[in-house]
Amino acid sequence: MNRTLRPFLVMSTMALPALLFLAAARPSIGAEASRPNILFIFSDDHAYQAISAYDATLLQTPNIDRIAREGMRFDRCLVPNSICGPSRATILTGKYSHLNGFFNNGRNRFDGSQTTFPKLLQKAGYQTAIVGKWHLVTDPTGFDYWEILPGQGVYYNPPMIRDGKRVKYEGYTTDIITKLSLDWLKNRRDTDRPFLLMCQQKAPHRPWEPNLKHLGHDNDRKYPEPDTLFDDYSGRGRAEREQDMTIEKTMNARDLKLTPPPNLTPAQQKVWDEYYGPRNEAFRKANLQGKDLVRWKFNRYMHDYLGSIKSVDDGVGELLDYLKETGLDKNTIVIYSSDQGFYLGEHGWFDKRWIFEESLRTPLLVRWPGVTQSGSVNKALVSNLDYGETFLEAAGVTVPAEMQGRSLVPLLRGNTPADWRRSFYYQYYEYPGAHSVRKHYGVVTDRYKLVHFYEPDVDYWELFDLKADPKEMRSVFGQADYSVAQRDLETELARLRVELKVPDVDSPDSSTR
Repeated sequence: MNRTLRPFLVMSTMALPALLFLAAARPSIGAEASRPNILFIFSDDHAYQAISAYDATLLQTPNIDRIAREGMRFDRCLVPNSICGPSRATILTGKYSHLNGFFNNGRNRFDGSQTTFPKLLQKAGYQTAIVGKWHLVTDPTGFDYWEILPGQGVYYNPPMIRDGKRVKYEGYTTDIITKLSLDWLKNRRDTDRPFLLMCQQKAPHRPWEPNLKHLGHDNDRKYPEPDTLFDDYSGRGRAEREQDMTIEKTMNARDLKLTPPPNLTPAQQKVWDEYYGPRNEAFRKANLQGKDLVRWKFNRYMHDYLGSIKSVDDGVGELLDYLKETGLDKNTIVIYSSDQGFYLGEHGWFDKRWIFEESLRTPLLVRWPGVTQSGSVNKALVSNLDYGETFLEAAGVTVPAEMQGRSLVPLLRGNTPADWRRSFYYQYYEYPGAHSVRKHYGVVTDRYKLVHFYEPDVDYWELFDLKADPKEMRSVFGQADYSVAQRDLETELARLRVELKVPDVDSPDSSTR
């Protein structure tokens, strides 16, 4: 893979040697002005369907949309392992789970001694900070400042860990993470150095508890029902039928706000009960059954999930406004993304984990003044594997050969290299585990997905034609009409596993037992 340094910024040939030197030594203050700041805004389980820059059907997200309107929207950003901790480990290291060692949320601990892009930026003179959800068990490394939620965190009145010391806040967690991020920008940042700030929200992760001020955001709207809400999983195999992530059967009373969060203050509890109390009473009196009950659950879920995103969008607006007010926007890359996609009732599901589209695909919006064309859209196959390499190239730092992604710099400049990836490898490991999604791996192209569920008791292949069957309702594996495509995909899958150094047998560290 060609890893030649391609700085975004237009510079003279005399300035180039100085930029190349940044990886080995901290540059002079004069050189800092030429290197962009990086604001990486990251949410948890934010479906691309719930960003109006992608689809305005469900929710308006005007502040997140600003990034797309003033920069580039990526329509095919895929994750190699659709689950929270592994996705974060991939972003930090630029490596697949089998190489970074973080396979699942069940029993893995992130090895903070390995190379990460924040460490490399820090070494090159960047001031680095992370605020919000971490979810990698061990303490962050490579950051000058860190303040993180323990574990998954909570939506209200969160404890946090600041540089190893436990602190407690009162209020809504999304707002608090935004305020702490702004505080770092305003009061803790060294203005003589470029910065990397990772603002990582918990929302809209389960149990998607909205901010009190947004409880009535949709006026009890009835949301459009996905036409696969009552999917019976015919045309697919045992793994799809035996999962435990349906709106109908899996959602519990806490998910549905039939019981309140356990850690509200009395004042918060009062507002919460005033909103949900009469609505829950009406629900119980209705005694809904069958599909009517599923539809009620779906609408309650959508209200709460989308309501949680409202505060995320508010926070993005506050951060963008501060950058503009201070002039920092002119030399700051702003990225909005999430750790993976999420189901919003498609196939009757919530959550993620699958190689299938709503889970596999994550939002990615990038604004870089003077580099990205405003309102541009990119449809190339990209990945969160690529983020670290992109940040490093933007900063003029040499990309380690061990990273498995590819810098998005040329794409952001409007140029897609002729040798850009045309296929993508995926692998999910967390079984047994939450939601009972079986282990599987596969290859994805613009047209097809070839999937192998590979456990001894559930061992079968599926093939999906995304052009003929965009909702992935029917496997065509083994059908004569697809024999050529199937053979080509099998060859490509084998090639990718070799290229990416995927072991023939899963590492013992991938086990959840």
